[in-house]
Amino acid sequence: MVGADTGVPSIGGAENAHDARVIVRERTRAGLGNIEPCLPSPAKAPPSGPGWIHEIEHDGFRILARRDASGVRLITRNGSDFTDRFPFIAMALKSLPVRSCLIDGEAIVCDENGLAVFELIRGHGRKTSAVLCALPRCGDEKISHRLNQLYEDDGEIVFSVARKLGCEGIVSKRLGSIYRSDRSPSWLKVKNPDAPAVRREAEQDWEPLIT
Repeated sequence: MVGADTGVPSIGGAENAHDARVIVRERTRAGLGNIEPCLPSPAKAPPSGPGWIHEIEHDGFRILARRDASGVRLITRNGSDFTDRFPFIAMALKSLPVRSCLIDGEAIVCDENGLAVFELIRGHGRKTSAVLCALPRCGDEKISHRLNQLYEDDGEIVFSVARKLGCEGIVSKRLGSIYRSDRSPSWLKVKNPDAPAVRREAEQDWEPLIT
């Protein structure tokens, strides 16, 4: 199940995560001190055949959740500090039985059908119900962090089902590849053109400049 117990739709498939080496770099922007995320390369179609795993792309905020000696921080892809915006996610990170960690995930809020909806996570008062799709359950039932499901089925099949469910798309990752900062050719993102997130991006891309 994708994002187990969060209500995110189930596709069915592999349940095993895969180890990978990590090469990351610190942001150069002063005062952030967080890591540059690994970014998928856009693709027109998902890869097929063995050697790839696939996961659902959720419509939310990309979050790098960091815990170290200085405390807990939830940083967005563009460097904004969202720690205060998602207090339960921050609390769950503090409850992990580790001294330090860096977790790359997506903060989402689901509708009654279990679909991540960006407008819900932007809404006032809904941020406390947000979950971070990256972690297994930990601690209080009210603190919902979940492990995003990986699928070893053919990429075309996973994408077809994700599109029918109305998801934003899928991200395919080459097995044995390295997690490294910046754009990666080993991570491929295929967007669902009918998803609200993709339509929203298209409108923003073509929005005329106001002078």
